[in-house]
Amino acid sequence: MSALLEVRGVAKRFRGLLAVDHVSLTVNDGEIFAVIGPNGAGKTTLFNLIAGVYAPEAGEIAFAGERIDGAAPDAICRRGLARTFQIVRPFPHLSVLDNAIVGALLHEHDVDKARAAAGDVLRRLELWDKRAQKAGSLTLPDRKRLEVARALATHPRLLLLDEVMAGLRPTETDRMVAVLKDLNRHENMTIVLIEHVMRAVMALANRIHVLHHGATIAEGPPEVVTRDPRVIESYLGQADHAVGALG
Repeated sequence: MSALLEVRGVAKRFRGLLAVDHVSLTVNDGEIFAVIGPNGAGKTTLFNLIAGVYAPEAGEIAFAGERIDGAAPDAICRRGLARTFQIVRPFPHLSVLDNAIVGALLHEHDVDKARAAAGDVLRRLELWDKRAQKAGSLTLPDRKRLEVARALATHPRLLLLDEVMAGLRPTETDRMVAVLKDLNRHENMTIVLIEHVMRAVMALANRIHVLHHGATIAEGPPEVVTRDPRVIESYLGQADHAVGALG
């Protein structure tokens, strides 16, 4: 497999705190890659560096063979890299369909074609029957799926998912896992996910990258990484479900 995303020694500080400590990773085309670590490990900051919210103070980021570090978020999204947010951010007063149309309009300037593309995404995420509802009225599981739908409507090659399964019940988690597996298998969608729900990570990821205090402490197949003593130790004092899953 060829590399689609390459992160080379990136670093980011906030008021002297090294939030991301010269992290390097490579995500292959068609892979599902997970980034895990305890709260405050630097996972979302790393996503923000990749997506263009912040420019790295050191290092480089390449997507599909081209440098993107320092580029604006909209320019990065146009290249085919979309992301969701840990705190879901729909347009609450717009309908579910209109929320998805906003994403589709990134590449499709004909409104009717954008509406058709948005409809296809909503059907895939099992939201079509709720297309006329205001996004602000949705339940948490549906808002999570709408967040994914809006990102998918931009037709990405790589999807960054920031804790899309946080707060979901096991049956809801399994539904989201099935959707992501389907996207990866049938559309060759490359997915990078930040996730604390180890049930989902173990079901999805080809490889896991572990951060602690902003630095990489392990990377490899799930069955190897989750038994690494450094990884287990990094989760001590964190949520019981994470420690139990890793132990």
